[in-house]
Amino acid sequence: MKLASLGDSRRGPAQIWNSAPQLAQIPPIAPASLVTPGARVVIVAPHPGDEVLACGGLLQSLSTLEHPLKLISITDGSASHPGSDVWPARRLSVVRPQESAEALRRLGMPLHSLKWIRGGFCDDALAASEAQLSQFIARYLQPGDVVFSTWRHDGNDDHDTVGRASAKACSLVGARLYELPIWAWHWPAREGAIIPWHRARKVRLDTWSVARKLHAAHAYASQLAGDPQIGLAPMLAQVLLERMREPYEIVFV
Repeated sequence: MKLASLGDSRRGPAQIWNSAPQLAQIPPIAPASLVTPGARVVIVAPHPGDEVLACGGLLQSLSTLEHPLKLISITDGSASHPGSDVWPARRLSVVRPQESAEALRRLGMPLHSLKWIRGGFCDDALAASEAQLSQFIARYLQPGDVVFSTWRHDGNDDHDTVGRASAKACSLVGARLYELPIWAWHWPAREGAIIPWHRARKVRLDTWSVARKLHAAHAYASQLAGDPQIGLAPMLAQVLLERMREPYEIVFV
């Protein structure tokens, strides 16, 4: 997760998503309807933990349906604490993959069979490598794959870039793409014309799935701890944890 400051005056209160009248009208969709039987599921996450924030509940459902799973982590998240002596990049490059493995275990993912690709791209620099990134993602896709990635208009540069690169890769290979909003829910201006409500579908989650997803998010200890010495707040802000309590996830089809 590469998160911007939620103290920014452009962002709304923690519960801003609940004020969108369109939200209640989003039709539900079953996970089995998103992925055809036997198809491989590929999650493309810009930063470690984005897969939990965006679709931790959906991942649990798809795992129980026994779809082959592949996770592509584009960056190692080592730039999440700039200027910190407590969490320098060299420490984070080791810790964050460990946190991801623990988060996936908490979600109940089959780590013995999960194919996990680590891209090694640099945080905050993906836009300059978009063409290369498209080719990188396409290398690990095959026709018929069902790909989930961040929405290309999510409002975070890395998320947007990975969304566009994933769309290009899917077009090249013949895979199907679904987009997942994360930051968009915390930008009130996006409530109107920017969010593609006609493409939105609601994946309902039971209480256990929500609890497991929150438990997985708390595996990211580095993201729950900022660095008070330099005034750096936790990267995994409370506003995001609050949203993860909602009994659904949104997918743009």
